[in-house]
Amino acid sequence: MADRFIEPDTPELRARWGTFAWTEANAAKAKDIVARYPAGRQRSAVMPLLDLAQRQVGAEENTQGWLPIPVMEYIATYLDMPVIRVVEVATFYTMYNIAPIGRFHVQVCGTTPCMLRGSDDIIAACKARGMKKGHTTADGIWSFTEVECMGNCSSAPMVQINDDNYEDLTPERLNAVLDALARGETPKAGTQEPGRHTVEPSGGPTTLVAMVSENHDYRGEW
Repeated sequence: MADRFIEPDTPELRARWGTFAWTEANAAKAKDIVARYPAGRQRSAVMPLLDLAQRQVGAEENTQGWLPIPVMEYIATYLDMPVIRVVEVATFYTMYNIAPIGRFHVQVCGTTPCMLRGSDDIIAACKARGMKKGHTTADGIWSFTEVECMGNCSSAPMVQINDDNYEDLTPERLNAVLDALARGETPKAGTQEPGRHTVEPSGGPTTLVAMVSENHDYRGEW
């Protein structure tokens, strides 16, 4: 795992993000999010609001987004909670970026199932493209992080890039995905194994066979 360091709170950072406020659309979303929780428990909304704020920053920067200290302060004020509590959440969960990020955040799983299925080769392919753990490439396109299990063990090795997972990877398949993203295209998410629909056995399913081509609803048959 790469070390995580919060972006220093500088005058330049304050000048850029010190006036952060919800967009009109996000203000409505934030209000709806807080309303999901009982009266007096609005602080429970801190995680979805941090995600919303990160996405708003990302929309301005054309990246996945991150959380400058002034933005965390805004969330703290919005929820009437100490800033340190917001910072604790943002620094604990790796889904929150606490430093500037590239346009595409490449998160490679290096846990045992992925490692046994070739994640070292996936990491090597990322390095061959100039990626370095915990850093963003000079062109601002790629940020690279090695992470722990993301729950796709049956289709290992896998990476998460922004909001999408790419599974059953080889270096060649990963490079095809990265090339497509760099061209502004939207590559198919999920398994990259030809003919595989989800995570059924590579030789074909022996049960739930109607799931091969679509998300079949078996409940009426049961």
